[in-house]
Amino acid sequence: MDITLALGGGGSRGIAHLGVLLYLEEMGYRVRAIAGTSAGGIVAAIFAAGYSPSEILSRFLEIDQSKLYGKRSGDWPSILGVAGINQILQEMLGDYTFDDLSIPCALTAVDLETEEEVILRQGRVVDAVLATIALPGIFPPQVWGDYHLVDGGLVDPVPVLPARSLAPELPVVAVALTDLTPQAGYVPDAPFILKTNPLLKEIARLRIAQAFNIFFRSIEIGSRHITLMRLQIDRPDVIINPALPNVGILDQVDMLDLVKRGQMAAEQALPEMEQANRWTRRLGRAIRARQNSPRRS
Repeated sequence: MDITLALGGGGSRGIAHLGVLLYLEEMGYRVRAIAGTSAGGIVAAIFAAGYSPSEILSRFLEIDQSKLYGKRSGDWPSILGVAGINQILQEMLGDYTFDDLSIPCALTAVDLETEEEVILRQGRVVDAVLATIALPGIFPPQVWGDYHLVDGGLVDPVPVLPARSLAPELPVVAVALTDLTPQAGYVPDAPFILKTNPLLKEIARLRIAQAFNIFFRSIEIGSRHITLMRLQIDRPDVIINPALPNVGILDQVDMLDLVKRGQMAAEQALPEMEQANRWTRRLGRAIRARQNSPRRS
């Protein structure tokens, strides 16, 4: 079965996308197009470049997670940097442009000036990835022509519509890494970003640490509500939502555990994926694609 993937944001939780990809590959599903936001944009771009899920995982397992967030000279002001992430991207993607990718790929970002979502499908892929992961204030914005781009998850946490536009006739499988159920009774813990990032450990004992935790918790709340709203409006054919409790967006993680959780979630969604391939659903997508295609004069 051919599908299109929409990979959502989630910071460190993005490793779970690899579990989803591994399971889909095992079950014979063929990803013909892919869109990604934030962490999902990293996985989407590398996968679209022709790396298999197992190859990506092998490279990611070699990463020293404590060295991802160093700063680069010339970057815009931010709390953390992307030097380590950029090094990995340069190694795996080099000077690839979107035209060099093996399958159609789209990444999303938001322009700070116009406040509009920007779909990135042209130009250098590494630059597009750095734009889609630019969590405002935490990572530096990315200059892209006249745009100053930040994390696409601000307005589109799971890029269903960009994915659908790549292959309108195929079912869209959306992978949402945000917990879609509210966490009642949440009590702020010690700030995970400060506990796990060596660059910030020195201020972990200060009162500002709790301010950081409240800030990131607020991001999680906003992301959950926006994700739920967008999924209801954009209506992907299938939603895969791995259970990733207590995994913060910048935590150091057990990658193999997150991969397993992604695999489990994809397996649970298998009946929905099989239903999405029924002839009636395929016919409906074909009709919608024809209706939405540009008309010739």
